[in-house]
Amino acid sequence: MRGGVRAGRRRLVLHVLVSYGERSKAGFVVSKAVGNSVVRHRVTRRLRHLVAQRLGTLPEGSALVVRALPAAAQASSAELGADLDAALRRLGLSSPRDNTGSTA
Repeated sequence: MRGGVRAGRRRLVLHVLVSYGERSKAGFVVSKAVGNSVVRHRVTRRLRHLVAQRLGTLPEGSALVVRALPAAAQASSAELGADLDAALRRLGLSSPRDNTGSTA
């Protein structure tokens, strides 16, 4: 993601590159450091659900990569959502009062 920006939180890191004129898309990186296959897939499903709710609020043409850190394995969906919202706010891609269903 050369030319993009990133923001890290305790449980995840976001990498974003905006290239106007394309559809917004998201990808996920959940390494073996997060846990075994069952844990990695659980984290991926939770992140996919959370990002799907927020993808429409991103600028057109955003390429978002969500990299899960080992702490994501023990995190609840609410905690992952709060970290995702905080990272998006830090990148300037979400307003502080976005109503995305998160408690943060």
